[in-house]
Amino acid sequence: MGRRVAVVADRIAWEERQLIQRADAYGLTVDWVNDESLCLGEPGAPAVRDYDALLIRSRSYTRGGLVASLAEAAGARTVNTARAIHACENKAALRTVLRTAGVPVPDFRLVLSRKDFEQALAELELPVVLKPVFGGMGKRVTLIRHSDTAQSVYDYVEDLGHAFEQACLVEPYLGGTSVRCLVVGRELVGAAEFASGGTDWRNNAALGNDTRALAHDPDLVKIVDAVVAELGPGIYGVDLFRTADGYVVNEVNHAPGFRAVASATGADVPSAIGRHVQELLA
Repeated sequence: MGRRVAVVADRIAWEERQLIQRADAYGLTVDWVNDESLCLGEPGAPAVRDYDALLIRSRSYTRGGLVASLAEAAGARTVNTARAIHACENKAALRTVLRTAGVPVPDFRLVLSRKDFEQALAELELPVVLKPVFGGMGKRVTLIRHSDTAQSVYDYVEDLGHAFEQACLVEPYLGGTSVRCLVVGRELVGAAEFASGGTDWRNNAALGNDTRALAHDPDLVKIVDAVVAELGPGIYGVDLFRTADGYVVNEVNHAPGFRAVASATGADVPSAIGRHVQELLA
């Protein structure tokens, strides 16, 4: 029997099915483990001790880091590391970590109150984007084009009623096109450009926007290498915007969907992940 790997996720999607189906080719036995069934905390963690590695693909922006932290404390190897996942889960923390390391990120303001929101609007030129600190797939992300509608947008944030959901970023709107880079280990295995289409201004693969392959130009490789140097080798979806001064890192996804990038570029992402895990366990 090959080395045993658990894909820890809340559900099985196309990506997880591909990883499970390709496992034999890399001497791996891969099981799906629902992240709602682990009940971690006991020293020794019986739920994870039978696995040589845990591939953390929890889509929740709280579960992944918690599972990885407790699993590592019990002696399990996790991919990605708990440190990397915790950084990626929190957009404000990630941007601070990257900016401190010299990696360019968009200008932003952390908004925890209406007073913060009003100050951010005074300091940043419209249009701006309001987004939650915790979350992904373009959910609850709002483009604010006009000052006379801004306060009604923030009414919605206040009405959510939970401090966790009210933590937001305000940042300049950098256009309807973004770049997704798929990293495995330290390697950039595929890069694609997402363009917003139709009536939806968001450029996100989960929303079905237009996608095309992108060459691995030196500037792109340089900034991706800098992200990996700070977070450590792993499996990441690095999302960037182009600006007049070059690329800036918008987000880094710790459990990236890769179907869109694989389809656009022809990159064999599941095989790259299989080889990476195989090398880690060698």
